[in-house]
Amino acid sequence: MGFMDVTEVLQIADELVFRQTGKHLDDLQETVIKGVWEDKTYDKMAHDCEKSESHLRNIGYKLLHLFSEHLDEDINKKNFRSTLSRLELTSSPIIIQHNNNNFNFCNSYELNNHQEKNINPQIYDLTLAPVVNYFYGKERELKQLSHYIFKQNLKLISVLGLSGIGKTYLVKKFVDLNLDQFELIIWKNLKLTNDLSQIMTDILSKNINDQDSQIYSDHQIDQFLNLLKNKRCLIIFDHVQELFIKEKLAGQFQEQFKNYQDLFNLIKEIDHQSHVILISDEQCQLMLSLDQKLTPVKCLELEGLTNPEFLTNFNLKDEKNLLNLINLYQGNYNYLKDIAYLIKDIFGGKVAEFLAENELILTEDIKASLTELFNKLSPIEKEIVLKLSQYDQPITKQELKQNFNLSLTDLINGLQSLNRRFLIKYQDQEKLLFSLIPVFQKYVKTLVTMY
Repeated sequence: MGFMDVTEVLQIADELVFRQTGKHLDDLQETVIKGVWEDKTYDKMAHDCEKSESHLRNIGYKLLHLFSEHLDEDINKKNFRSTLSRLELTSSPIIIQHNNNNFNFCNSYELNNHQEKNINPQIYDLTLAPVVNYFYGKERELKQLSHYIFKQNLKLISVLGLSGIGKTYLVKKFVDLNLDQFELIIWKNLKLTNDLSQIMTDILSKNINDQDSQIYSDHQIDQFLNLLKNKRCLIIFDHVQELFIKEKLAGQFQEQFKNYQDLFNLIKEIDHQSHVILISDEQCQLMLSLDQKLTPVKCLELEGLTNPEFLTNFNLKDEKNLLNLINLYQGNYNYLKDIAYLIKDIFGGKVAEFLAENELILTEDIKASLTELFNKLSPIEKEIVLKLSQYDQPITKQELKQNFNLSLTDLINGLQSLNRRFLIKYQDQEKLLFSLIPVFQKYVKTLVTMY
């Protein structure tokens, strides 16, 4: 029996409602589905969302009736979770064919042969995508990504944030839940392969079904754009930061990768029915949009985890202190995973004893990640972070100006670049205050004596 979580249940409910009404789940319907899944009473749900119990009960009745009708099962509030688990209902397709790295799938819902549907074969290549076994604390961002694609129909979407914050896992979870929504899904990891011609050839070859079709090297981009027009595609480019110049301000394309910049601009400008997701540790200019009507682009900037649930897998003690641990490392999954192992190895799994040290500890793996990040910074950015690391409290732009030999232009450009790398924080009080994110500040302090 496969494991099903509430996110998948919501996705299935959303599609059922959409098929019947032409509308997606609203907030109250989502609240009821979550509440029924978690075995809450309607009175408790009503109290949580400040609505009447009878209204929520009526919504629940209609939704459960829809499930019963569609699944040919008598589904009620008491057996909702157990019945869906027993049926092994899944929002992921089942492989029916596998040839030459082309992955053809059947329909998204298979209920132990309760139901069969005929749809056109779909082509997926997720060879370079991660497997998502656990998914915690990103339900809001997952919903936002779905909104951008299915409701706002945005052509180019950037998922951004510090390395280890969960960008790739978020996008892969979205893909897993929506495989049946696209005719072609391709995942490319630019850390492994960044030759655009090779990538175009690979994508186009997966769409060739007859011997008469050819890929013309001089017209790959045109063929790719036609593919986006003719089929509903989802193309993911992971590690887009690999295309940017190191030791320069953030988001500047290397000369040999200017063709990517041209391609991404075309994707957002032409009319087509597909979607392209860029996953990156830093932001570039083309990812920005001040007017969505003029430029169908959106950035989804991820913040750290706030739910300590995933740390329970490490069998740490003092679970009441897990939230404090998460806050100390800004909810960065990679950092927290390393620290969890450290606590098990050195502190006997006791979170309270680790926190009692009252110091932000950096493991060798965390330091290696931060060293790689620091080495990408421009000289201007390095000067700013080395100075900022000396302040334990946020400081104003005026104080920064007084303590630097930089011109105002260089200072402002440097701060903007650091912001696009998610390394500084703003606090807008009576005056605008600047500070480094704590983990990076701790790392940079160890470098001060070297400069």
